[in-house]
Amino acid sequence: MTVLIDPPLWPNHGTVWGHLVSDESLAELHAFAREAGIPERGFDRDHYDYPVERQEQLLAQGAMLVSTRELVRRLRASGLRVTAAARHGRS
Repeated sequence: MTVLIDPPLWPNHGTVWGHLVSDESLAELHAFAREAGIPERGFDRDHYDYPVERQEQLLAQGAMLVSTRELVRRLRASGLRVTAAARHGRS
């Protein structure tokens, strides 16, 4: 099981957000997010957004903190990365 988070850097809705991904499978990602209490509405095709307030909980649950660059590299290598073009309906 490899669930990764990057440092929360993206401000929105009165907090700062990071990304939660799996470099194994979406099933693993969804199960981890459910167990952590991350709402389904936080899912965006290949990752969940998580608020800075949840970072320590996610680490305690077993997520590994990596740089944003490393997170994207590992997500691409897994084949789970959804490109910006695909995210916006462009092939």
